[in-house]
This record gives sequence, structure tokens and C-alpha cells, in this order.
Amino acid sequence: MTAPLTPPPSPHEQPAHSAWQGSPPGYVASVPDASYGAHGLYGQDGPGMKTEVREAAVITVAVALAGALLGVLWWWLAPHVPLTGDVVDKSWVVYLKDSEGEQAVGVDGTFTLLGLAFGAVSALAVFLLRRRGGVPLVVALGLGGLLGSLLAWRLGVWLGPAQDVIAHAKSAGKGVTFSAPLKLGAKGALLAWPLTALVVHLGLTALFGPRDPEPQGPYEQGPVPKDPYGAPPA
Repeated sequence: MTAPLTPPPSPHEQPAHSAWQGSPPGYVASVPDASYGAHGLYGQDGPGMKTEVREAAVITVAVALAGALLGVLWWWLAPHVPLTGDVVDKSWVVYLKDSEGEQAVGVDGTFTLLGLAFGAVSALAVFLLRRRGGVPLVVALGLGGLLGSLLAWRLGVWLGPAQDVIAHAKSAGKGVTFSAPLKLGAKGALLAWPLTALVVHLGLTALFGPRDPEPQGPYEQGPVPKDPYGAPPA
């Protein structure tokens, strides 16, 4: 005859310290990521829509004001288109001094090249200032570049020679060469800055921007615990 099996202790008879020992054997409770509880499963969000809109407004104004520098550089670097005045039937007529010259094309080309450079620099500056992208930031960069181009265009025209070529020819004298007003013939050059800024910023964000963390739960389950009485797990 075998001795009766000793019944397992009831839960009330467990040692006092078992109530606060923590997780049962075989389970590992991992500390949740700091970004999980506050921002959800996929890591931290951005700084908030209101903050992003404020940053976008500041970036728009700053990029647009940089157009003043572009306008000054365009006025300084653009080639001059030579004109000359003459009197025909007691009326002043203005001619191109060099009808085969390419100075007018050079004026548009100078503005386009400067727009490309300003677009790349502004995109790099914005990326270094705030590496995380966002729709408000991209819109601010494009809008600021367009406003900066418009400001540069009008400022360069204002700084350039007088717009009234007849009055300028009269003041210069008959047969005297003078410079034509600064004029942007290809209005598409106004898009060089914003388009370049968007493309460069997109490339920088794709190559060097932050990556979203892999999704993970608040707890990690370890190996299946063994039954202390030898019974196989269910």
C-alpha cells in the first residue's frame, strides 16, 4: 500500500514573500519603451501640429527674406544689355547695340543659377535645423522659396537701370551706349529656387532623416514555465 500523495499547499498557505516576488519564473517583464506609453506603438510623434505650424511660419519668412540677397546678387552679376538711342524723324528710337549678343539670355541664366544655389542652401539649412520632415515644413520651404524669388526679381529690377529707356536715351545722348533695364524674360526661372529646395530636402530626409522604430509591445514573454509538480504544460 502506497502512502497518500501530499496535496499541494493552498494559495493561502504560500509563503508571505511570494505576494511581492514579482513575475513568476520563466517570464521576463521588460520595461516599456519611453515612447510607447506617451506616443503609441510606433514611437514618438513630431513636436505637435501647433509647433510645426509656428516653425513653418518662421521658416517661410526667413527663406523669403533671403530673396533680398538673391536680388542684389542678380543685379550685381547679371550681364548688361547694351542699348543705344537715335533720332529718326524728330523721334527718339532705341536699338540694341549688339543685335546678336546673348546678354539677355545671360540675365535669365544668372537668375536661374542663383535660384538653384539658394534652393540647395536653404534646403540644407532647414534640414540641419530640423531633421524630422513634415508637411508644414515642406510647404514652408516651397512657399518661402517662391516668395524669395519674387522678391529677388522685383528688387533686382528696382536696383537696375531705369525702366524708361527713351528718357534714359535722351539723358545719355544720341549714339551713346547705355544699359537696358534688368528684365527677367523667362518667368519659369522663378521656380528654380522652390523646386530645388523641395528636391534637395526630400533627398536629405530620405538619406539622413530619422527612421521609425520597429513596433513592439509593452511586455515580452519568455519561455513557457514548467509546472512545479511535474505536470506537462497544457
